[in-house]
Amino acid sequence: MNVPLRLAGLLAVAAVAAGVAGAADEIPKAALEEARKASTELVTSVRSELVKAIDASGPLRAIVVCKYTVPEIASAISRKYGARVTRVSLTPRNPSLGWGDAWEQKVLMDFDERVARGEKAEALEHAEVVTEPSGRFLRYMKALPMAAPCMHCHGPAEQMSEPIRQQLAHDYPHDKATGLALGRVRGAVTYKKPL
Repeated sequence: MNVPLRLAGLLAVAAVAAGVAGAADEIPKAALEEARKASTELVTSVRSELVKAIDASGPLRAIVVCKYTVPEIASAISRKYGARVTRVSLTPRNPSLGWGDAWEQKVLMDFDERVARGEKAEALEHAEVVTEPSGRFLRYMKALPMAAPCMHCHGPAEQMSEPIRQQLAHDYPHDKATGLALGRVRGAVTYKKPL
């Protein structure tokens, strides 16, 4: 690739990251509705599995669900929609699965700023069409707010039970997903599909 083409590609990616490209009116309505549907399906499926596990065995079982079942759910939904559908966070429990890319991190930081200004985390979403070196994509994110059941494993460490602290230390030695407050952004569902 010659230098001017490479520079043009980098400038296009930088423009998207800065919010210059990808206006909302470019998003096909059906594609946006599909992104919302896939994201809701992921949230609903994960919540259902976590509630079943907590009701049956207590919050310690939720760690197992998040570690093994949630990635399987995300993979199945991704295949169903032909998109990448998963959860990301600025404070991931599992860095190999939970780190967002640069676009996702920018949106997550924006969500945090909006909540700090008084917006409700559960109402936050962001969508845009982005052009990357590999093509055009619909990118969509829906914030995941901290809720009461999440506090068992994501709240302040001193408020967690000793078995949960021990299991988290064992399973996630690089855990960054504790100390979060109710109503804050825990992370987001992210959806990425070629257009």
